[in-house]
Amino acid sequence: MSKLIAFVDGSVYSESVCDHAAWIARGTGYSVELLHVLGRRDVSSAPSNLSGNITLGARTALLEELSSLDEQRAKLAQKYGRAILDDAKARIESAGAGAGEVSAKLRIGDIVDTVAEFEVDAEIVVVGKRGEAADFAKLHLGSNLERIVRAGQKPVFVASRGFRPIERFLIAYDGGASSMRAVDYVARGRLFAGLQCRLLTVGPDTAETRKRLDDARAILEGAGHSVEASIMQGQPETVISHAVESEAIDLLVMGAYGHSRVRSLIIGSTTTGMVRSCKIPIALFR
Repeated sequence: MSKLIAFVDGSVYSESVCDHAAWIARGTGYSVELLHVLGRRDVSSAPSNLSGNITLGARTALLEELSSLDEQRAKLAQKYGRAILDDAKARIESAGAGAGEVSAKLRIGDIVDTVAEFEVDAEIVVVGKRGEAADFAKLHLGSNLERIVRAGQKPVFVASRGFRPIERFLIAYDGGASSMRAVDYVARGRLFAGLQCRLLTVGPDTAETRKRLDDARAILEGAGHSVEASIMQGQPETVISHAVESEAIDLLVMGAYGHSRVRSLIIGSTTTGMVRSCKIPIALFR
């Protein structure tokens, strides 16, 4: 049976991750595997080396106490992680995740390494826009989100802060390989069946651009989708954001990071801009 993997960390986004994971599972029949990742520092019981600053008979006693405190902290971190997973599992099961089962695993290490390990036999990865340690400044993104999207091989579903029913989705289509994969995923999968489809290309209205858009629309319509397609001019981030807000879009689907990381750092990235500004979930395809 196919599955999705969903990462929860105890942040306010974790509930939304669970709700969106349940929605995906209901629409696809996927099983759900919940993951909570503890950094190695969270579970390390090795005390800092303070021996050079501690003298006389206090040294042994203080080092033993530090070691004991670190061990307790590591145990509490793991207990906290299991509690997060238990709550997330219960939330998804109560939401009705379809025919698939819900499992939970606590991992120790780096989240990107965990994604690489578990995405191999998964169809999609679900994460929150921001993590537990993030503030809610407008331009702040979860520190691991870009790493996950850039390193991963499977689609990444970025949950918004809150869940709302998804009835209408927009595919931001630029004719590139990643946006073509997004079109293929929508056409071949069950998740988008019955939803209203909006197909948008931002750029000059040339014969070549229109042909690419018409080809994408034909694929979607061939899969049974009713598609509203158009070409609009302007800055992609601005045009897409306006369409999302003015057309009551519930889910944005787009290719991720079409240019190199170096170029993105120099001129910015439409992907990063959209994730920052959009208040709706985003499905990203590499």
